[in-house]
Amino acid sequence: MKTPGSVLRQLLAANDQAANVVRPVPFIGIYDLFSARLAASRFDTLFVSGFGLAASTYGLPDVGFMAWSDLLTFVHRLRHAFPHHHLLVDLDDGFGDATMAAHVAHAVERAGASGIVLEDQRRPRRCGHLHGKEILPLEEYLLKLRAVLDARDSLVVVARTDATDPEEILRRVRAFEAEGCDAVLADGLDDLDLLAAIRSSVRCSVVANVIGGGRTPPCDRETLGRLGLNLLLYSTPCLFAAQRAIEQQLMSLTEEQLPFSDSLRHGVSLSECQEVLKDSLWP
Repeated sequence: MKTPGSVLRQLLAANDQAANVVRPVPFIGIYDLFSARLAASRFDTLFVSGFGLAASTYGLPDVGFMAWSDLLTFVHRLRHAFPHHHLLVDLDDGFGDATMAAHVAHAVERAGASGIVLEDQRRPRRCGHLHGKEILPLEEYLLKLRAVLDARDSLVVVARTDATDPEEILRRVRAFEAEGCDAVLADGLDDLDLLAAIRSSVRCSVVANVIGGGRTPPCDRETLGRLGLNLLLYSTPCLFAAQRAIEQQLMSLTEEQLPFSDSLRHGVSLSECQEVLKDSLWP
């Protein structure tokens, strides 16, 4: 019987480092069901971004305000709306110790997640592209990672490090792979050569997290493919685009001398929005 995790694992296996030309699979970060509806019309790979979910749920930055119950509810809704899409979920630090991380990972898998990303940060945690992060001792994180791996059925597990020292990054990703994770991610890197070094250090899939205005140098998907990366997380394109569009729309509405229809020139029409929201179960 195929499960969301086994289907995602097949996707990664088909695009592993043994391929002559690696074409990184893009996962599109979404922050609510409407952004997911838009992304799902073009991509079958969706990423539940912790940054985006914190912003949309609480209007707060990605520094650990999200509760695991919020995440679980969102994954339930997302899987119901998109039963055939790949869903990769940002699990942050697992919301606590090893027991809690294993419980949350198992619950998220049962809710329909295809895979998760589990980081080695110490609380208070923050977005991987920001400064001031603290990481757990390696063995403490490995206890958490082992617990998650033991608790899963077929869930794909991406082990993420937020270390900044290159030698420590390489030490950690090797240790993560030795535990049996499906992929590794070193977040917030500002050196593409280090991504290549990670690729040379492990046999499992390698992931990069690409954020607009983040620390990763500007580069295209083809360049990252040549480095041997298998999967790309575009964590925030929907959120950042929405912020700019909403700001422009609100600026238009402050120009009271314009007719109402003209003041909405940055937006879409009612029929265009309805087209996105239509459901096969409704006329």
